[in-house]
Amino acid sequence: MFFKYQGYDSFGSRVKGVIEASDIETAKIKLKQQKIIYEKLIIDNGVDFFDFKTLFSQKKTISSLLLSSISKDLSIYLNAGISLPNSVKLINERYKNDKQMDQFFASVLSFLNEGKNFFTSLETQTVIKLPEFYLQSIKVSEDGGILQDVLLELSNYLIKEYKLEKQISQAMIYPSFIIVISVLMVAFMLSFIVPKITDIFAQSNQELPEITTFVISCGNFMSNNYISLAFFVIVFIFLFNILLQKLEHFRYSFDNFLLHFPLVGNIIELNELSRFSYMNAILLKSGVSVVVAFKMSSNTLGNSVLRKLFSDASNKVVEGERLSKILEANKIYPLDIAFIQAIAIGEETSQLEPILQNLAELYSSKNSDKLHSFLTLLEPALMLLVGGIIGFIVIAMLLPIFSMSVG
Repeated sequence: MFFKYQGYDSFGSRVKGVIEASDIETAKIKLKQQKIIYEKLIIDNGVDFFDFKTLFSQKKTISSLLLSSISKDLSIYLNAGISLPNSVKLINERYKNDKQMDQFFASVLSFLNEGKNFFTSLETQTVIKLPEFYLQSIKVSEDGGILQDVLLELSNYLIKEYKLEKQISQAMIYPSFIIVISVLMVAFMLSFIVPKITDIFAQSNQELPEITTFVISCGNFMSNNYISLAFFVIVFIFLFNILLQKLEHFRYSFDNFLLHFPLVGNIIELNELSRFSYMNAILLKSGVSVVVAFKMSSNTLGNSVLRKLFSDASNKVVEGERLSKILEANKIYPLDIAFIQAIAIGEETSQLEPILQNLAELYSSKNSDKLHSFLTLLEPALMLLVGGIIGFIVIAMLLPIFSMSVG
C-alpha cells in the first residue's frame, strides 16, 4: 500500500510525497533511511489496494512516447555522473502534479533507497505496467554495466514504436467506425425490423424459405436475449484476458495461433525479429558476449512461441553450436530464411553486430509496409463482409414478399 507524508529533508526543506510500504512501520523506516523527518504520515486511500474500487484493478499502462522521454532523460542524467536515485528524483519533480506518475517515481525511488537495483525496483512497483521487453532490457543493461547506453537506445526504439502505434490507431479509425455502425445496424435489423416483417408473414400463413426462417430465428433470439448476449461478451473478454495473463499454456497456444494466422502472423514475426536484432546489436556494441546477448535478447520478445524458440536456441549456443544452424533446424516455428542466412553470414565474417543492426532496420521497415497493406485490405474486406450480411438479411426478407406478390 501507499502512504502520504509531509515533513523535512536533511537540508531542512519542506517535502511531501508518497511512499510504498507493506505497513506504516515499514514506511517510517523507509523515511528514516531517506533522512526525512515526517510530521504527517497517513494511508493514501487513492491507491489503497484493500479498497474495493482498486481491488480488481490492474497496473496502469504508460504511453511509448512518455516512457521514451523518461528513458532519454535518465540516460542524460546518468551520463552526466548523477546517481540513479537522484536521477529518478530529478525526473519526479516534473511529474509532481500527475498523481499516478508521482506515485510511480516515489515507489521506484523507495525501492532504490532500500538497496534494490533498477530492474527490481521497476518490476516490484505496483503503479505502472511496463513492457516486458523494456524490463528485460533494463535487467540486461544493469548486468552488463551499460544502463545509460541501453536507456538511450530504448528511447529511440520506443519513439519508433510510438510512431507505429499512432499510424495504426489513425488507420483504424475508419474501419472501427464501420464495425461499430455495422454491428448496431445488423442488431437493429434483427431485433426490431425483422420481427415486424415476421408479423406480416404470420398473417399470410405462407410457407417460408429456409433462409427466411433462419433470419427470423436469429432476430427472435437477439430481441429476447440481447442483455444476456451483452453480458456474455463482457464476461468472455474478461476471462480471456485473465487466461492470457495467468495460464502460460493458454498464452502459448494463442500466440502460436496468431503466428500461423495469414498476414497477422507475418507482422508479428517481423516485429519480433526486429526487436531481437535491435537488442542484440545494442548488447554486442556495448561489449556483451554473443552467448549472453542471445540469451538476454530472447527474454525481450513478446510472443511466447518465438521467445521459447530463441531461448532454446541460446541454450544450445552455449554448448558451442551456431545460432543460424540451430534456428534453421528448429521444430517450433519456421523463421524467415533471409534472417537465418544473414545471421549465418554475420557468424562467418565476425560482423554480427552491424548485420543485426541492419536487420533490425530492415524488418522494422518491412513491418511498417506489411501493416499498411493489412490496413489497406481491412477496409474493403469489412465493407464486403458487412454488405454481405445486410444483403443476406434483406434477401431473406424479400423472398417471401415476392412469393406473396406472385401468388
